[in-house]
Amino acid sequence: MKGQTIRDVAAAAGVSTATVSRALAPDSTGRVSEKTRLRVSLAVKKLGYRPNQMARSLKTRSTRTVAIIAPELSNDFFMDLAEGVERVLDAQGYTMLISSSANSVEEERKRISVLTDRMVDGMVVIPAGAQGKHLKAIARRGFPLVLVDRLVEGIDLDAVLSDNEGGAFDLTGRLLSDGFKRIVFVGGNNVISNARERFSGFSRALRQAGIRTEPEWIRLAGMGVEDGYQGMDTMLKSPQTLEALVAVNSLVHLGMERRLLEWTREGRKLPPVVIAAFDETRYTPFLPACRYTAAQDAVSIGEKAGQRILERISLKKQNRKTGSRIIRIPITIIRH
Repeated sequence: MKGQTIRDVAAAAGVSTATVSRALAPDSTGRVSEKTRLRVSLAVKKLGYRPNQMARSLKTRSTRTVAIIAPELSNDFFMDLAEGVERVLDAQGYTMLISSSANSVEEERKRISVLTDRMVDGMVVIPAGAQGKHLKAIARRGFPLVLVDRLVEGIDLDAVLSDNEGGAFDLTGRLLSDGFKRIVFVGGNNVISNARERFSGFSRALRQAGIRTEPEWIRLAGMGVEDGYQGMDTMLKSPQTLEALVAVNSLVHLGMERRLLEWTREGRKLPPVVIAAFDETRYTPFLPACRYTAAQDAVSIGEKAGQRILERISLKKQNRKTGSRIIRIPITIIRH
């Protein structure tokens, strides 16, 4: 049927329109009897009634939606993380919106503006960079916000992260245990917090092993496939002998492996290279140079972030404030 209204549902169920509204509310438990809720539900089904969510949102000032902003949507890690967030939200009757900042702080700022205009109840943000004035501005207004995977300096916000430094320390330690002494760190930069933490763990492992790093062992370039490709190309053409390398993430790792494959297709002799990389992916077993991966539990990170953003939304509704928390999820080292 077309054009059915809440009055039609109330008439069919033999209750008031206010009772229908209470019965259809997500938090209706205890507000109406189970018998009444069943009568309303049957009337809704029979009439094909669909509530006007926009009108309800304006009345309750809640859309029961949470947005997640990721630097890119092609990254498996970010999508697995989003899956974890959605599991938690869906179980509580919330809908998730997802958007990409395209690794741009300016685009991230625009996306946040659009999503707040659409009255989302909260946001989970994987920051595109170190600049966070726009995040700080909405957090000051009391808007529920949780950072994931990366931190932004100078902002006191909830965050759910991997143990990046500890994971990189363990990852590098596996290569040291295998007898490698000349280990190169590839990818990353000083802008992104997780890249800094991973480089810090790498450096600490070498220091504790009594190994002094040389400038040519550090190839900070970026976080993408092309960065790994160019870094590997430079090292292959260098007179220095390659032994073992630590890749800052899966995209850099993929670019490195692609250049190694092309090198052999060009008919050149490939040195015996061993790679230890952050991020276990679905295609890692097919990458021949990879010996170890630091596996992040992206789904668990997402679930923790989902739980925390719902807590923040609840605190806002109760007009309560509490301090921020940083949650670190352990990393597992896998041998291939």
